[in-house]
Formats: sequence, structure tokens, C-alpha cells
Amino acid sequence: MTRLIVWRHGNTDWNAANRVQGQLDISLNDLGREQAAEAAPLISALRPDAIVASDLRRAADTAAALAALTGLPIRTDARLRERFYGQWQGLLMTEVAQRFPAEYARWRTGDPDPGSEVESLDDLGKRVGTALQDAADAVPGGTIVIATHGGGARQGCGYLLGWDSTVLRSVGSLNNCHWTELRHDEVRGWQLRGHNVGLVAQGPAATAV
Repeated sequence: MTRLIVWRHGNTDWNAANRVQGQLDISLNDLGREQAAEAAPLISALRPDAIVASDLRRAADTAAALAALTGLPIRTDARLRERFYGQWQGLLMTEVAQRFPAEYARWRTGDPDPGSEVESLDDLGKRVGTALQDAADAVPGGTIVIATHGGGARQGCGYLLGWDSTVLRSVGSLNNCHWTELRHDEVRGWQLRGHNVGLVAQGPAATAV
């Protein structure tokens, strides 16, 4: 049985400010580094065989906390980046609502392709899900930790599970440094075994952008 631990990165100043990160390369803040250091022993106890991370610093540096404990190398994969948020990247969500009211309204209602050059949910799910599958295929029967981003994690896992965007809207966002666990066997395929797993809840999840 192959196991994927799909781990959201630690907190950033832009998470705290509710500013759209998307694929901009924002670093962890002190809280994010603390979260990664606290979560790493829990994930290390799962005896991972491989670590793969988004090449954005907030995910790669989160993975580094686990690598320091396990001695495993980190392989980076740009396909694990967060959703591309087009014209919204770098803006506060309040600014997005003011400048792009129609597109923002569609995004809020779950439109998978809201406009403003925002990556569609279908494209996001396929991009991240394919990277997850490739990581699993590289270590059959192993436990692979994937350090990635909130929105990408949800859509990528949904792609493997065969869930559409309507179903995924009912799945809560990952808190920073929490994870989703998927397992695969030859009879049942991919199965969801845990979601938003981690230390004691940190309050509402930061916007996964």
C-alpha cells in the first residue's frame, strides 16, 4: 500500500494579512518556521521514504524541517505550486473584491474558472494531481510526504480521488502545516484516510491562496 502525506506549508506574513500569494515566492515567517518544526516530528514518526516539495520557498522550507530530522533528500517539483491567481497575485483580498467585483463574486461561489487570468480548478487539479501520482509511482508501497499549498493540495487530492469541484467545496481548507493522508491499494485505488491532521487546531484556516 502506498501512502501520500500531502502537507500544507507553514504560515507566512501574506497568509496573516490575507494577501493573495498564488505563485509568488513568499517566505515563511517566524510562526511558519515554528509550525514546521513542531509538525516535523509527527510526520517523521510516520516513517517517510521520500520527500517532494513545491519549489516555492514556503513549501520547500517547510519540507526542510522534516528533512533535517529524517536525513531524506528533498526533490522539488514546480507542478506542486499553488494555484496561479493571475491579476490578483500580490493584492489583499479586499482589494481583489474592489477591483474585480464580478470575478471575485464568481470565485466566492465556487466558479471553477472565475476569470482575471486565475488558473481554472480543473487545470490546477490535473497539474498537482499528476505530480502526486508521479511521486507515488516513484516509491511504490512507500510513504511519500508532499510539501505543497492549500488550494493545490485540495484540488490535487480531489483529482486522485475522482472528486469534482462541487464535492471539493465541502472539504475544509487545510490549516497551515496540517496535512491530508491518502492511501492506495490495487483493489480500491486511492482512498482518503485523514484530512486536516496535525497539532491542536490553530483557529480558522488561513485563506489558501
